[in-house]
Amino acid sequence: MSYNVAFISLGCAKNQVNCEQMMASVAAAGHTVLAEPEGADVVVVNTCGFLATACQEAIDVILQMGLLKAAGKVQKILVTGCMAQRYKEQVTAELPEVDGILGTGSYGDIVSAVEGVMSGAHPAAFGDIHTCGQAGERILTTPGWYAYLRIAEGCDNHCAYCVIPSLRGRYRSRPMDSVLAEARELADAGVKECIVIAQDITRYGTDWDGRHHLAELVEELCKLDFHWIRLHYLYPDEITDELIDVIAREEKVCKYIDLPIQHCNDVILKKMNRRDTKADLLALFQKLRERIPGLVLRTSLITGLPYEDDAAFEELCAFLREVKIERAGVFPFSPEEGTAAAKMEHVSAEEAFRRKELLEDVQSDLIDAYNDSCLGSLREVLCEGFDPQAQMYVGRSYAESPGIDGNIYFSSEEETEAGTFVTVRLTGVMDGDLTGERTAE
Repeated sequence: MSYNVAFISLGCAKNQVNCEQMMASVAAAGHTVLAEPEGADVVVVNTCGFLATACQEAIDVILQMGLLKAAGKVQKILVTGCMAQRYKEQVTAELPEVDGILGTGSYGDIVSAVEGVMSGAHPAAFGDIHTCGQAGERILTTPGWYAYLRIAEGCDNHCAYCVIPSLRGRYRSRPMDSVLAEARELADAGVKECIVIAQDITRYGTDWDGRHHLAELVEELCKLDFHWIRLHYLYPDEITDELIDVIAREEKVCKYIDLPIQHCNDVILKKMNRRDTKADLLALFQKLRERIPGLVLRTSLITGLPYEDDAAFEELCAFLREVKIERAGVFPFSPEEGTAAAKMEHVSAEEAFRRKELLEDVQSDLIDAYNDSCLGSLREVLCEGFDPQAQMYVGRSYAESPGIDGNIYFSSEEETEAGTFVTVRLTGVMDGDLTGERTAE
């Protein structure tokens, strides 16, 4: 029997890829994938469980689906993903709306779970998170011009504040031939921007033979029909000279590196089980700037971590001003249950949030200075459509990653189709985003 199945995916791009694979599995089994939950036989809520706030968001969505279920607009609710893995007992006991649950080791059981709930069963599957498969067909949920390419699963870094290793298992790289086969399918389907993702892409291949293979993989990806290749989530002490050379040399590789550092204070870094020192980070940033002209850096920073006193926070502010990182996501420390950091002494949530806002003010000044430095220059921009509110086209350059950075708004005397690359002269700033005019230059 065929069922109508809707999917809601929360959290990161890696979770989104899992959801796209589940959608393809369900469709291949003869079921219909709906764009909206209303009218679905089964709604699958693919949850994030990285932070308490993400878990609360997942619960809120599940409760919303429960209201649709009570109104007869949805029949069954399946919960998958990281929150399901992290709080399996609580989800089952405290959310009676949920009809079935799959952990992060059991995405491959989605078809049997859908058919199970519709037959009146209450499936609960939690496969081995260290050995579950990573490959599989996908139904892309991104616009046709960009897609994510996940090259590894799990994490071995074991940062003291992070629950990811307990939810996703040990680090394991996908075989390169499997990654390249999927990448080739994406390129053949018209994807123009390939965004390479994993919890830590710099470690790619080290679980095979102890050697770093990311540079080799990127070189192979550059042979495919992509226009841009963007690298996300590089671990600072795993960046090799060979990788830097490839990023600098290959025109298709965006001169944009997402390098989460979390903090710069040596005591905090050590206590959080990071393997860098402030001196290491300063040297790395200098090397990257020198060897990759035009480089735009993105990082993640956490305020209020254990051992962050007023002096350590001021050190972080001064560090950010010194290295002038163009993009930074700032987050207040969240003492997550089950982590070592949660047991360490730390400032209040209110103080961590106050520091977050202060650090964001520093970052805002840096963004303003960066935007000002861009004015008058030409940028290649990937058009993503027309914004009726701004009455301008909107897109991104190499310096903006989708969903996390800003946009570039531009005027054009001729119609510009979404998914095409155009040249834009940058002439102004609007609410922190660059603006400009399409030009034939």
